[in-house]
Amino acid sequence: MSLRLAALQMVSTPDVARNLQAAGSLIAEAARGGAALVALPEYFCLLGTRDTDKLAAAEAPGRGPIQQFLADAAREHRITLIGGTLPVAAGGGAGTADAPARVLNRLIVYTPEGHEATHYDKVHLFAFDNGRESYDEGRTLAAGAVPAAVDLRVAGQPLRLGLSICYDLRFPELYRALMQPPCDLLVVPAAFTHTTGRAHWEVLLRARAIENQCYVLAAAQGGTHENGRRTFGHSMVIDPWGEVLACREAGEGVVAAALDFERIAQVRQQLPALAHRRIRA
Repeated sequence: MSLRLAALQMVSTPDVARNLQAAGSLIAEAARGGAALVALPEYFCLLGTRDTDKLAAAEAPGRGPIQQFLADAAREHRITLIGGTLPVAAGGGAGTADAPARVLNRLIVYTPEGHEATHYDKVHLFAFDNGRESYDEGRTLAAGAVPAAVDLRVAGQPLRLGLSICYDLRFPELYRALMQPPCDLLVVPAAFTHTTGRAHWEVLLRARAIENQCYVLAAAQGGTHENGRRTFGHSMVIDPWGEVLACREAGEGVVAAALDFERIAQVRQQLPALAHRRIRA
């Protein structure tokens, strides 16, 4: 038994409408190619000129034009859609000078009926400063607190899906929490910088696949954006042995491969590392 997966790579802009149009075209392309589960990248709907642009674009939980677009796309194409991430109001009002407003960076999973199956708010907030590039998501984002995995039926087949976002990739304890019980697929929508991605992106993704003996679907931003930021791209699908099945280095496009349930079972039977665990949180 197998499922066709697709990771969508984008080079998102400060214009939400343009980004939704680009995402819609890629979703349609993936669906035409037979993908039953499709993942968008982090910040697919907005990579603004300022960090605070997220605040203006934030939607209320469960409603808003970005969430409606995702629900409609899943329903139109009859796919399970991993909705990249979008800013969702965290509550607490407009904030103050001492405590500025924050939004949640939320990943939402939609069923082929256009319903929300579950969501996950990014737990680990990225910060990096090498003297040339400086990022601090904590200035505008509120951290989530709860790991999220969900049992789905995709194209009639049961699939356990674990959710994560970008910088989470550096925290293996999150993925161990998602593996109780074990997942078949981990998704990682991301907007890795070119600097950190070149050094660590693929090795971290492959490590998460190998140690958890499951597939990893990584949908990334990949190119030079209108705001001047350069993201690493290299969206990919990785199998439970750590083999990269498909990859796109840069630019918009669809990265597709098959998830083979028999391959998961084979790897876990031949090397039963998950069953050999002795230290548990």
